[in-house]
Amino acid sequence: MRWLEPEWRDEAEAWIRERVQVTGPIEQPHVYPWSTAMRVPTAAVDLWFKATTRAVHGFEPALTALLAEAFPDRTAEVLAIDTERGWMLTRDAGTRLREVDGEDRLRRWEEILPRYAEIQISMAPRAEELLALGVPDERIAGLPGKVEALLDDDRALMLGESEELSAAQRDELRRRMPELRGLVAELEAFRVRETLQHDDLHDGQVFVENARYRVLDWGDSCVSHPFHTLTVTLRAMAWRHELAPGAEPLLRLRDVYLEPFGAPAAAADIAYRTGTLARALAWHRYLRATPPGERDPEDAESVPYGLRLFLENGPIGTWK
Repeated sequence: MRWLEPEWRDEAEAWIRERVQVTGPIEQPHVYPWSTAMRVPTAAVDLWFKATTRAVHGFEPALTALLAEAFPDRTAEVLAIDTERGWMLTRDAGTRLREVDGEDRLRRWEEILPRYAEIQISMAPRAEELLALGVPDERIAGLPGKVEALLDDDRALMLGESEELSAAQRDELRRRMPELRGLVAELEAFRVRETLQHDDLHDGQVFVENARYRVLDWGDSCVSHPFHTLTVTLRAMAWRHELAPGAEPLLRLRDVYLEPFGAPAAAADIAYRTGTLARALAWHRYLRATPPGERDPEDAESVPYGLRLFLENGPIGTWK
């Protein structure tokens, strides 16, 4: 990965030092194929430098800066960005939620989800502005066509290579395309405006500081149906807290999230299903743009995995 190349590291550190007075060694604790993050010590507070893959997540610095201006108490405080390189420098946001001590981490989501929903509602009138920044267009009207195209891509489906999806299941998905179009029409009938959708909202992306919650890492975002957020979020909660799919705590969090929208549970339940397909498409988008040598081999499994979950049609929170 280029994040580990000495020349790249020297260039990044020079960019950082041009903007802040660094008081100690710059560490690089997070290295992934799609991004890296480096801790930058300063006299006042630690800062974080993040670099993203331009082909897939290059919009993240500009989006983060936009959100910081609109919601300074709910997102990262941005000190500098470089949109050409996909770099940004932000203030430390506190403690990652999954690292907070106590038994009330699940309860905290009853505060986090409505605040996140308010961001989505506020950003809905700015959807075109988000698209102009490069945020992917995943509005649900296009979902059936994208799924049909994906089903023709045997390589992406890993047919014969993965246990996640069989050729028979692929054929079943094709037969169920009218059902998918019906679900999209039902979801559209609720007239919830499409908007910014984080698409990877879990306890590793929320930070706690002085009883304030900040949502970070917007690089998987898209413009889509807001309720698609629940697909990843409720899966992650079910896994993290060992909850059965459809368990009462998951239903409660679904309903708490919906309150600012004034939407019924039925809308979220439909979106949970369509969201499984949308998440598979998001992984497909990432894999298409990433050279094979820079991928984690297990990432490719996420595409057929999402398609299989749609077929199985489990309760919200189903992740296996």
